[in-house]
Order: sequence, then C-alpha cells, then structure tokens
Amino acid sequence: MTEITLHEADLPAGLDLGPIVAVDTEAMGLNPHRDALCVVQLSSGDGTAHVVRLTRDFDCPNLKALLADPKVLKIFHFARFDVAMMKKWLAVDCAPIWCTKIASKLARTYTDQHGLKHVAKEIAGVDLSKAQQSSDWGRAELTQAQLEYAASDVLHLHAIREGLTVMLEREGRLALAEACFDFLPVRADLDLAGWAESDIFSHAS
Repeated sequence: MTEITLHEADLPAGLDLGPIVAVDTEAMGLNPHRDALCVVQLSSGDGTAHVVRLTRDFDCPNLKALLADPKVLKIFHFARFDVAMMKKWLAVDCAPIWCTKIASKLARTYTDQHGLKHVAKEIAGVDLSKAQQSSDWGRAELTQAQLEYAASDVLHLHAIREGLTVMLEREGRLALAEACFDFLPVRADLDLAGWAESDIFSHAS
C-alpha cells in the first residue's frame, strides 16, 4: 500500500532515503525565471513518497543537502527541467543524476512516446493519471488528488530505471546515457542563461 507523507517547508532532519532517490518537482508553470518552484516529491523506491510543500523563502536546508549530496543518485524523468528549477529557486547544483526520459530516448528507439505515462506503462506496467499535472501547486493546502499525483510521479522511477538499464546495456548505450546524465547540469545552466531554445551544437547559425 502506498504511503504518502506531506512535509511543510523541508524534509525532517535525519530522514534517510537511501543511496538512490527518485525526485520530481511541481511548479507554477514551465518558465524557471517566472514560475516558482512549489513542491518537491521524493521516494526511496519502497512504495513510500515524501512530498515537500515549499515556502516562498525556500528555507529547506535538509532537502537542499540531499539534492546536492554526491553520494546519493537522484532519478528524474526529464531531469533537465527539474535541475534548472532547483538551480534557480533553491540555488542547488543537483548531482549525480539519472534521467529516465533520456534513457528512454536512447533505448526505446522504436517509438516516439517518451513521456512518463508511456514509459511507466511499458517498463513498469503502471497506468499513471496525469489529471493533476496542470493545477495550482502554489496553493496553501494541497488537495489529496494533488498529493497522489505528485507521489505517482516518483513511486515507479526506480523500477523504470532498472528496466531501462537492462535495455541500454543490451543495446550498448549505457555509457552514452551516463555521459548525457553527467552533462545535464550544464544543459540546465544553458537553459537558465538564455540558450533554452537554441542548439549550440548545430552547424546552423
């Protein structure tokens, strides 16, 4: 049975989520310079989820320490967005990182459907609801539906990572994926610095 724990402002001191933690964020929108980070949800992969509703002073030293801990691998789906939001609003360089969206694009080349809903369905056999994706995450009290949605985005990332790792190893692309993961903090820095829409590696001017 899924257990969801809501924390106000920060994670409790001393909470140990293990060496591999699934992480996701919710914000007021998709523009990191305009839209505030509101929620960070985490799971150790044991069926429990911890949802942190941030305050606008972003005073969350325990959460920041976990996100920056070099000994804890953070699993994301589309880490590029989450890492940029954390850099902008929490002033945290989040690493090391494992991104299931990048892994899916490198491993599941037989499809163009790499959203979490599609990846979770195929790899983990889970049918996720995205009904609360566009809702007011800045509200003073999160609804039960919001909490369940936030939790669902992290509860299955460990299983998805395991499945995609098998595929990447089979196709000989795991090292390539890991190099992409290592580059993600730089990609987030480029997004924040104004190069979100341009491909600086492209020959085109």
